[in-house]
Amino acid sequence: MSIKPAEGMVNMKRDMTGAAVVLATMAALADVGCPVRVTGLLAVAENAVGGDAMRPGDVIRHYGGRTSEVNNTDAEGRLVLADAMAYAVAELHPDVLVDVATLTGAMKVALGVQTGGFFANDETLAERVRAAGDAAGEPVWRMPLVADYEEKIASKVADGDNAAGGAGAITAALFLQHFAGDVPWAHLDIASVGDSGSERHEWTAGPTGFGPRLLLEWLRSEAPLAGVGTGAGAKR
Repeated sequence: MSIKPAEGMVNMKRDMTGAAVVLATMAALADVGCPVRVTGLLAVAENAVGGDAMRPGDVIRHYGGRTSEVNNTDAEGRLVLADAMAYAVAELHPDVLVDVATLTGAMKVALGVQTGGFFANDETLAERVRAAGDAAGEPVWRMPLVADYEEKIASKVADGDNAAGGAGAITAALFLQHFAGDVPWAHLDIASVGDSGSERHEWTAGPTGFGPRLLLEWLRSEAPLAGVGTGAGAKR
């Protein structure tokens, strides 16, 4: 129920970009000869005011039981995404978990409009994501999961707060990390490259479709998961 100015409201139709990237990737997997099983989850919800709308100060319970204090209803994407991640870990038991979303304006501030950002808790997975982005023409820059910023997402009434403030891209990733459990995980925050202000190379002005080429480049490789979960930085 935090209403934006009119221009900002119109652009919110693009908040579904992450789900669209997943859908496009899944649609093309058969054509690139992906050697591993991939399950795509689209975390979607109607973003509108109604009797069931969230309000600032609400506490919600996610899939699996973790709770979040909602101090910014405009940081709703991470709330929906967190449920999908928790569901995937608990019900699908993945070897690797990758999420993608146009999650934070802070990423655009950090990286401009030609490079995407990502976080990872596994060094091998991080290198594969970076290399795939370079090869596919969708470059991404790894950002740090700064443990000292955990205090920013702390809440007195819930397990976490969805409105940490400063270092916004990092704190959003830290918020999501709790829902990845012990699974090797990468979080692609493509808010910086979700739109193009002008024509540039193959991009036209407007939504870019950034993301599927990177993911497909990685997933079509001979052994996309080789070494993931066993090397430096792995949690298991």
